This record gives sequence, structure tokens and C-alpha cells, in this order.
Amino acid sequence: MSDRNYSRVTEFILTGFPGLHPEYYGLVSAVLFFVYLMTVLENIVVLFLFATNRSLHKPVYYIFLNVSVCDLLFSTTTLPKIISRYWFKSGTISFTGCFVQMFFVHFLGSANSFMFFLMAFDRYCAICHPLKYTIILKNVNVHILSMTAWITATVPPIIFVIRAYPLPYCGSNVINHGFCDHVGITVLACTDRTPYAVPAFISAMIILLVPLAFIVFSYCSILIEVSKVAGIKNRLKSFSTCSTQLIIISLYYLPRCFVYLASVVGISFSVAVRVVIIMLYSLGPPMVNPLIYCLRAKDIRECLWKQFHITVPPKAQVSAISTR
Repeated sequence: MSDRNYSRVTEFILTGFPGLHPEYYGLVSAVLFFVYLMTVLENIVVLFLFATNRSLHKPVYYIFLNVSVCDLLFSTTTLPKIISRYWFKSGTISFTGCFVQMFFVHFLGSANSFMFFLMAFDRYCAICHPLKYTIILKNVNVHILSMTAWITATVPPIIFVIRAYPLPYCGSNVINHGFCDHVGITVLACTDRTPYAVPAFISAMIILLVPLAFIVFSYCSILIEVSKVAGIKNRLKSFSTCSTQLIIISLYYLPRCFVYLASVVGISFSVAVRVVIIMLYSLGPPMVNPLIYCLRAKDIRECLWKQFHITVPPKAQVSAISTR
């Protein structure tokens, strides 16, 4: 199609939740603002605790730290624009800005998937190969693996942007979503999107399913190893060390797998329902994860208590002070 036959789109419009009645805009924006505020505060607390307590400088907590940074960045990339859509009725985003957001959405999603892979690897080594744990998962090795995950996560979204940006966008500029993603943008292109959609789908499946396959393998191995431990209490105690990671990983993967499997077996959702599901599993975990760290991880829970709890002097010290 020649340039004279169409005018190129210069901005996109994000619908947020399609079909939402205007009278609920204020409520929705307030809820989203609360979610964003809690997400930022909770993850900053985790980062602060990690920075001020050397007792947390362990491999498993370095992985938590990476997940926390990823959650904070993802929420900051997506939520402010959704909030402005309903708070200030400003749902437009520039053409280039939409592709920048698309890059970070897929980059941070990929990074999260790789970090959960590291979580499972950490528990697999700790329970199935405890004698080799301190050798395999030294802090320096975790830093290398984490950096590799961050770098690797940049590759797919860069390819997505390079291939999608030059496409002709000459029709509708309305994206039925709360943020820009590859599917939402390329479906608006005035060309056959199959050559772009298929590789993107395959890439997404690899990023999602390869870590998930190892996670399933690792936890099956952990269950087998734990079953060999004598006594039900000892088994539960051994498996409880995985509970934090397992909850966080489940919050990330289960809703995504449900959506993908539903589409495979022919279960269809309306656009509004699909957007709500995607928003829930995209924006909910970043707010919930820090609570899980603080409630389930013993070391983080103790650091949090020490940080905000005033220690009462022992009775002996109190009596000595009172006699002076």
C-alpha cells in the first residue's frame, strides 16, 4: 500500500476496561491508584530491608530482590497510564511511546519468567542436592545467572519492536487493553499479521513453557525427595521451605496457562472479560508478592520485625537503670 493511500497513525487510544460505564471511572481509578501505591511501597520496603540487613544477602533472597525490582518496574510501566485513563480521561499514548511500553511489558514479563526459573532451581538444589548447594548457588553465581536472565529477556521484545514498528498502521488506533502489547498493536496493522504473529506466539510459548517445564520437573523431584524423609512432620518441614516460591510461581503461571489452554480447547471470552483476567494476573502479583516474602520467608519477616519494633530492655537492665 502506497503512502498516498493512507495516513499513518500518530497515536493510539487505550480503552482500559472495555464497556466500563463512566460513572465507575472514579472508583476504578481509585482502586488502581491504591494497587499501584501499595505495590510501590511494599516493594520499596523489600528493597530497603535487603539494603540494610546483610543477613538477607543470600542466594535465595537475591532472587527475591530481582523479582521485586521486576514487579516494581512492571507496575510503573503500566499502571500510571491506566490510572490516567480513568482519573484524567487521558487514554491516548503516542505512537513511539506505545512501542516503548510494549518493549518493557514483554521485557519485564520475560525477566519474571526467568527469575521464577531461578527460584525453582534454588529449591531444587537446596533439597535434592543439599551438599552441593553452597557450591552451585554461591552469591556470585546467582549474580551471573540473574544478569544473564535480564540480558536474555531483552532479545524477544527488541525483535518484536523492530518487526512491528515499521508496519503500516492506517486504520483504527484503538487498543482494547490497558497497556500496549504485541498482539494489541499488530492487530491494528493494515497488512497480514500472520508472519509477525506466529513467531511472536512461538517466542512467548518458549519463554513461558521452558521455565515452566523445569519448574514442574524441579518440584516433582522435590516431592520425590521429600517423600523419602522419615516422619510426616519432617516431610512437611522440608516442603515448607518451598512454600514461598511455590505460591509466587503459581500466581504467575496458573492464570496464564488457564488463558492459553482455554483458547486451545475453544473456550472464548468476551474482550472485556479477557482484559480483566489479563489485568488481574499482570497487576495483582506485584502487589501480593512482597506480602508473601514478608509473611512466609523467616529471615525477611525477622528483619521486618526488628526494623519497626522497639526492643524492650531486659528486666535486669531496667532494674539497674531504675536504681541509679
